[in-house]
Amino acid sequence: MTKVTVVGAGNVGATCADVLAYREIAEEIVLVDIKEGVAEGKALDIWQKAPINAYDSRTVGSTNDYTKTANSDVVVITSGLPRKPGMTRDDLIETNAGIVKSVTENVIKHSPDAIVIIVSNPLDVMTFQAHITSKLPRTKVIGMAGILDTARYRAFIAEELNISPKEIQAILMGGHGDTMVPLPRYTTVAGIPVTELIDKDKLDAIIERTKFGGGELVKLMGTSAWYAPGSAAAQMVEAIVKNQKRVFPVCIKLEGEYGIDDCYLGVPVILGKNGIEKVIELDLNDEEKALLETSRTHVKEVMSVLENLAAK
Repeated sequence: MTKVTVVGAGNVGATCADVLAYREIAEEIVLVDIKEGVAEGKALDIWQKAPINAYDSRTVGSTNDYTKTANSDVVVITSGLPRKPGMTRDDLIETNAGIVKSVTENVIKHSPDAIVIIVSNPLDVMTFQAHITSKLPRTKVIGMAGILDTARYRAFIAEELNISPKEIQAILMGGHGDTMVPLPRYTTVAGIPVTELIDKDKLDAIIERTKFGGGELVKLMGTSAWYAPGSAAAQMVEAIVKNQKRVFPVCIKLEGEYGIDDCYLGVPVILGKNGIEKVIELDLNDEEKALLETSRTHVKEVMSVLENLAAK
C-alpha cells in the first residue's frame, strides 16, 4: 500500500493532501498538525469529497501523533511560520529550523526509509536542516522550489503569448527566491525557443516577476501562496510514487556538480522511486554561471546563519 504523510495542515499542506487524494496518488494520505483537531478536520473534509470527485484515496488526520505516519513512502514537510508582509525569508530561519528539525526527527523515527520533500521556508536552508537531521542520503531529502518557480514563469509566458501553459517547458536553477536563475535558453514553447517568440525586454520583465513571484502574492493576500506550492509538492510525490522518472528542478545538496560543493541549490534532476535518480548537469554559458554563483553565495550566507545557530 502506498502511504504519504503531509506534515503541516495549513493552506499548503492541506492543498497538497487534497491534490494527492483527488489524483489518487497514494492509497492513504496522513495529515499531521500541531494544532488540535485541524488535521483531523481537513482530512475528514477531503474524505467527504471523495464521493463527489470519485476517488478512493483515504485521508487521515492526526494532532502530533506520528505513530499514524509509520511506514510512509514519502513525507512532505510544510511546517513552519508563514512569511508576513515586510518579513524576509532569512527572518524565519531560527524558528522554522527548530520546527523542521523536530518534525524530521519524528518522521524518521516512524518511517526511516521515507523520501522527504521539504516545502518549509526559507526553502534551501530548511532542506539543509532536514538533511543533516535525518542523516539520509542527499538523494532522499529534496527541496520543492523549482517546480513552483518554473510554474510561475511558464504561467506568465503563457499569459504573454495567449497560449496554453501546457505547451511551455522551462528550467530554473539556484536558490528559491530573489537570486533564482531562470534560463531562457532552455525555455521552449512546443519546442520553439521562447527567445524567438518574446522580445528580450518582455522576457526580462517576466523573469523579474518570476523572481519576486512569492512576494507579489504576499503583498496581495497578506500571506504566502498555497494552491501552486501545494500542487507542486504533490507533483513531486507523484513522480516518486509512480516512478515516473520526470525531469524537474529541485533543491539538493550539490557535491561537485556545476563546480559547487556543500551547498543546497535548485538543479534539474530525474525524480523516480529512489528519490533523485540523477542530477542533470547543463552546459551553462558564462552569464548563467555567474548568476548561479551569485545564487550560491546568497544560499551559503543563509546556510551559515543556521550553522552559527547550531554552534551556539
